[in-house]
Amino acid sequence: MLPLLLASSSAYRRELLSRLRLPFTCCSPDIDESHRPGESATALVKRLAEEKARALASSHPAHLIIGSDQVAVLGERIIGKPHTFEKARQQLLDASGASVTFLTGLALLNSQTGHCQVDCVPFTVNMRTLDSTRIERYLHAEQPYDCAGSFKAEGLGVSLFQSTAGSDATSLIGLPLIRLVDMLLAEGVETP
Repeated sequence: MLPLLLASSSAYRRELLSRLRLPFTCCSPDIDESHRPGESATALVKRLAEEKARALASSHPAHLIIGSDQVAVLGERIIGKPHTFEKARQQLLDASGASVTFLTGLALLNSQTGHCQVDCVPFTVNMRTLDSTRIERYLHAEQPYDCAGSFKAEGLGVSLFQSTAGSDATSLIGLPLIRLVDMLLAEGVETP
């Protein structure tokens, strides 16, 4: 088996990938993550996932390189990481009682052959109706300022959900493991 490389510095993705009990290393790619004019959210995450994987190919020949990128979409608007309390509060107010779709781009690049599998895995969160007090209490408790959508689904953020819909709950956290296993199997990698 070719060595696995996760093209990410995300602790969330690292934790998810470790669930597969396969040895891997991590390296953070340096790419421009700007949204291109006219680019759909789906096209954006697929492009960025592949670019992250390809950015490490020359320095990691003969590897299987995993790239991933995620955006949250509310209505027609892409919402990113809030970085501040104020922006997180506004994101959650905007999402109150609405559906937020998380699009996770996934790429698996065989840097030996150049073959790259790319996909986008959607996951929808239907939010509860939230008032300012509840939102502020949540933000002070969990401080999810590095998370698209302003919540941590793997933590207290789940209390903000009314329901969810999607084929792979791990995609909500940033690395769709079910789809990744499909890609790994296509490369001849067996998971335990």
